[in-house]
This record gives sequence, structure tokens and C-alpha cells, in this order.
Amino acid sequence: MKVENTAIPEVLLITPTVFGDDRGFFYESYNHKVFNEKTGLNLNFVQDNHSRSQKNVLRGLHYQIGKPQGKLIRVLRGAIQDVAVDLRRSSPTFAKSVSYILSEENRQQLWIPEGFAHGFVVLSDIAEVVYKTTAYYAPSEERCIIWNDPDIAIAWQIEGQPILSTKDTIGKSLKEAELFS
Repeated sequence: MKVENTAIPEVLLITPTVFGDDRGFFYESYNHKVFNEKTGLNLNFVQDNHSRSQKNVLRGLHYQIGKPQGKLIRVLRGAIQDVAVDLRRSSPTFAKSVSYILSEENRQQLWIPEGFAHGFVVLSDIAEVVYKTTAYYAPSEERCIIWNDPDIAIAWQIEGQPILSTKDTIGKSLKEAELFS
């Protein structure tokens, strides 16, 4: 497993070691001991989530304020542009974002720590995304920043208009949102 710091050092890009031959491939998508050793983190994941979406579906930018979640994101099928936004006011990278293409081909994962918003847009016809979280889903703590906030200025790789949920169409601006200290 290879672990790389991104432009926001706390967000990590993880590339697994894949063993392949004419039968297919094998890799460990998660090994608690190896993950903790390679990242220097000591995490306890409590929930796995799985979503399936069609092309141009944009989910995000989501976070939980009172019970923040760290997320380990990967793609089982298709490809997404995955985005993490630093919402920690005291951080030197506050309001900055990083973006990576995660796909079934590259098998890369993105570690997004607590204090960040997360979102993605589907680039393939269909994408299945799975992610581990460090805290349980808490609907009363869930917040959403609008996907196209000009103060964050994410360069989304969207063809035409994104397909959004009702929740995502009414996300708050960064200036209006409840953030981390």
C-alpha cells in the first residue's frame, strides 16, 4: 500500500498493492494494522456505506458538525471525481479543496479526516462508491454546503448540469454554513 499526502496534508491518497494475473486480481482494500502503520493514524471505523449513482449525479458537499466523520472512500464500479474541502477555520488550508479521480481501474482510495466536507460527481455511466466512516450517521448533525460555492470554486468535471438531490440544491454557502473552529 502506498500513501501520499495531497495538497492538504491531512487528506491522503492511498493506492493498494494489487496482485493480478490471467484469472483477475486480488488486493486488500482495507487492513486495520497496515492502514494505521502506513498512515500514522489510529482509527476505528464504525460504519460502511455504499451508494450507486448515474452519470452527472453530484452528491455533496456533506459533513456532520457535532459528530464529525472521517471517511475512507473507494469506487467499486465506474469512476468519480472525489472532492474534500477543509472546513476548519483555524487551518492554513481553510476553504481549500483537493480533487482526485477514483475508479475501479486505479483502485485508489481517499482518506478525508474529520473537519472536511466531502462530495463527488459521477464521471462514468454508473458508479458504485463505498466508504468507511469513523462516526455513525447522525441526521441532526448533517450539514451541506452548496456544490458550486464561489468561495470554494471547485473545478467540477461535469458535462452539463449536475443531477442533485433536494438536500444538495439547498446547501448553504461557505459564508452562511456552520463550520469547525
